[in-house]
Amino acid sequence: MRIALSALFVLIASFAFSQEPVPEKQRKSLLKSKEQKAKELAKKAPISSYKMFTLAKDTTYVDTSLTIKKEYEYNYLRKDIFGLLPFLNEGQAYTTLHFGLKKFSPFPEIGYSGKHFNYDQADQIKYYSVATPLTDLYFKTVMEQGQSLDAFLTVNTSEQFNFSLSYKGLRSLGKYVNQLSSTGNFRFTSNYHTKSKRYQINFHFTGQDFLNGENGGITTREDFESKNSDFKQRPRLEVFLTDATSFLKGKRFFFDHHFRVNPTSSSNNLYITHQFNYENKFYEYYQPTVTSTVGEESVNHFGSSYRPSGINDQVRYNRMYNKVGAIYENRTLGRFHFFLDEFRYNFYYNSIIILASQPIPSSLNDNITDFGAQYEFLKNNWKANLSYTNSITNQSLMNIEGKLSYTFNPKNQIDFQYQNTNKLPDHVYNLHQSSFVAYNWFNNFKNEKINTIQANANTQWANASLQISNFDNFLFFSDDSTIENVQLISPKQYNKSIQYISLKVNKEIKFWKLALDNTLLYQEVAQDNDILNVPKIVTRNTLYFSDYFFTKALFLQTGVTFNYFTKYYANGYNPVITDFFVQNQQKIGDFANLDFFINARIRQTRIFLKAEHFNSAMSSRNTFYSAPNYPYRDFLVRFGLVWNFFQ
Repeated sequence: MRIALSALFVLIASFAFSQEPVPEKQRKSLLKSKEQKAKELAKKAPISSYKMFTLAKDTTYVDTSLTIKKEYEYNYLRKDIFGLLPFLNEGQAYTTLHFGLKKFSPFPEIGYSGKHFNYDQADQIKYYSVATPLTDLYFKTVMEQGQSLDAFLTVNTSEQFNFSLSYKGLRSLGKYVNQLSSTGNFRFTSNYHTKSKRYQINFHFTGQDFLNGENGGITTREDFESKNSDFKQRPRLEVFLTDATSFLKGKRFFFDHHFRVNPTSSSNNLYITHQFNYENKFYEYYQPTVTSTVGEESVNHFGSSYRPSGINDQVRYNRMYNKVGAIYENRTLGRFHFFLDEFRYNFYYNSIIILASQPIPSSLNDNITDFGAQYEFLKNNWKANLSYTNSITNQSLMNIEGKLSYTFNPKNQIDFQYQNTNKLPDHVYNLHQSSFVAYNWFNNFKNEKINTIQANANTQWANASLQISNFDNFLFFSDDSTIENVQLISPKQYNKSIQYISLKVNKEIKFWKLALDNTLLYQEVAQDNDILNVPKIVTRNTLYFSDYFFTKALFLQTGVTFNYFTKYYANGYNPVITDFFVQNQQKIGDFANLDFFINARIRQTRIFLKAEHFNSAMSSRNTFYSAPNYPYRDFLVRFGLVWNFFQ
């Protein structure tokens, strides 16, 4: 730690005190070249000339500042992960502490949710418009033997056309046996509009793959929780699976475009719209050695299997989405959008399994056609967005969403959101094939019905968010195990209602050069059985110091972050389907997690140094877990940087 801190300050000093040689003055040319004009434009371009936006037209600007928000976002997902608890190694799954983070779409998805935390969905892709080429480089050390990198470049060849290229790669061996993470996210985006903006198109392609060693967790919690110094070397802890892996890859082609019928923009406009999305995914669970060793005992951790070795479960999924519509826009009344969409999917295996109870088919496929309408209104301080979608084919699918916001001033805003969804079950609940006997099922579950009301207030005094939800026909995986060290799960549907409420409050208090940033989450669930389990309290509190040094050449930020959540029956993690299941055998939580950080900014470069969970060795017993049988991360020093280039 002392060496790392010394190295950081040497690096900072070298940046701050280094002097550049005075360049020789050149004679001014009477005629400026195009290159000279471009360079002058680059120097004058304000930060508002570097825009990024989503399909929802939520426009933000490139931000090179160093704030406490940047500290929270400096992680593998590159977003604030409050409410998510990371697993042992970088690039693995996350335990969801804040259930309000989960979003619901009426269309069915493939499932395998543990593999999708870092999967870039279509509505998460950002498009860009920049005055000059922009590069963003992210680097961070990992747990063992590897690194995490994210490189991004975007260029406007003209005011009308932009493209971007990015690749995020990770490789980390981890501290425990069979814990390798190797992932890659490639993204290409482009957007174009004519000079009159009569025609506009956004396009992107993504290629993503995620390979993880699946060790099934530790076999003997007593070894981890003991004071025996031998087990401080984490590879000595016995795990259930020594050679199992899970692998997910996906590719997507997406474009969204529209054409204005009237040649020039006026107070009344008519648009023709079209959106296309084609995506395919492949998932594989591979386990060469079927038998697990627990002490001197041999067990089949996932029950009996059809194969004595070399388990290799594979499933494929492809989907195509087409949406065609028309928009009438009136500057006084707002925008009225009417559309038809078609959703086709094919979820399939290469075999049919015949069980004594029922045959397990090889595929699920369907064709869904919807009719929908959307209304958008923006005037003065009011903004509204209402949408309705309903199937006109045999499937019972429906979605109603609404959002209304009012801005008092730049520092004070309130909004209200509502969603009523009749959701088709994700495919993994209805069909699954495996070489493990108990992991074969074929179901015809009812649609999940979800009603959610949310109110958000962002004010100069504090930020608050209240969410109230009701779930009917809630789908989950249950723990069917009756034998110790054997993990059997199956999908279930809860036939009663579940009510969920959460209140999240954030307040930052500043005094002199010190600040205390506080985020508190309270959750409560009303249910007859323990199906939806969440911690009642989740909190994050950061005390930090900020100031300029070396004639404001360096901005330094240092402090301590306290993370805590109350003890509860967290969902267990199953490697075969890389998803979580409800269990009532082991509680996790009620442990303090302290992180110490030193961050610095020099021009457009932000340097990060963090001592993660530095209090882990201070505890009398190792009682910290990310999920049942999956210990949380030990003390670790990590560092890295984010470097922006404006060319």
